[in-house]
Amino acid sequence: MNRILQKEFQLQILFILCVIVPFFNNYELSFALWGVSIIATLKKQYSMPFVKHLLLYVAILLLAIAAGLFFKYPKYYVIRDIAYILKPIMGLLLGYQLFHYKIKQPLRFVVYAGVAIASYHMLMVFYGIVIKRAPSLSQIRYYAGFFNDFEVYALIFILFGRELKLGFSKKTQIYFISLLGLSAFFYLARTNFIQFIILFLALKGFFALNKRFLITVVSGVFAIALLFSAIHIYNPKRLGGPVDEFLYKIQNAPNEAFKTSVNRADWKDFNDNYRSYENIRTLDQMTHNKTLLFGEGIGSRVNLKQDVYLGDMKLRYISFLHNGYVTVLLKAGLIGLGIYLISIFSFFKNSRAKNEQVKYINLIFIGTGVFLIISNWVFMGFYNLVDTKTMLIGFLFAYKFKLNAEIS
Repeated sequence: MNRILQKEFQLQILFILCVIVPFFNNYELSFALWGVSIIATLKKQYSMPFVKHLLLYVAILLLAIAAGLFFKYPKYYVIRDIAYILKPIMGLLLGYQLFHYKIKQPLRFVVYAGVAIASYHMLMVFYGIVIKRAPSLSQIRYYAGFFNDFEVYALIFILFGRELKLGFSKKTQIYFISLLGLSAFFYLARTNFIQFIILFLALKGFFALNKRFLITVVSGVFAIALLFSAIHIYNPKRLGGPVDEFLYKIQNAPNEAFKTSVNRADWKDFNDNYRSYENIRTLDQMTHNKTLLFGEGIGSRVNLKQDVYLGDMKLRYISFLHNGYVTVLLKAGLIGLGIYLISIFSFFKNSRAKNEQVKYINLIFIGTGVFLIISNWVFMGFYNLVDTKTMLIGFLFAYKFKLNAEIS
């Protein structure tokens, strides 16, 4: 018994470390820790649904490598691209392998990891506001972090603690909800607010294809229309206070992701809609090079035609875009993009289940699929270098496999 508890504790610590390390925004460190952890936790058996899902990302990697053979790129960019495109593969493997069949309440792993990240994040928020006296929303986010998907999952899990059978006391549940909710709010990330709503509705069963789903869609469209109308009437200032900055970003969201023409000479238009500019340049480049079908492969870069400050670097050529779809298109073409879409829509399969726990895991997968459709436009989905939700998905695949094995 002590050996089992010790094993569970070790896996919990490793899980928390692997979830926290990408938060430091050092991919080399994340890659090293994840790589060593994967090797140390290799399993003898993997479920077929998990293997099929994993192979979709392996196929994208192989397609990108094959396409890259027709071009001559510097070795540095080739090696870096391989490491970056391995990210979702490594995350899924790591999450799956950190699951142990003797763990009594597996989803507590997720909550504890989320609480650990939230605690660190709130320290950074305090550092930004109190120590650095950050004067604006963008400055607070610069010091504390721009977004974190994992915390939102942990918050959703604790909100549905009774249904997911987490077994926390009411006092602990209130404390965790308060910490995770406050931390998630202070990212002030539009996608995290959208993610929370999507996952909440998913676990409530609103995404089942029935009359209730249609009512949800219509109500959602109506609510969004009212929100944008209210913001438009308020007319937030681009460089106003934190509230104005946040509302301005919401107001500009459709243009930022979907605008088809950006004036490089207009600094305001360029900065506000830079993510659309990345997409425009990529499609122009690939159309000119006639590489849309198979992509430009590992090591490829997009010419932005001018120097752009991205984080603390000034770049003219970029290897990865904010848009996950267009990034896969650049590396593996329309074929790779088709495979990537299959990987997303595969989350909508098998939504029904006799076992209550399996049912909720399926609902989490559905919510993840809906969220990935949206988040890939602005935050690269599973290919984001600070993404950790791939670990969660791998972990849930393993947990679902165990539950199904117990039923049969």
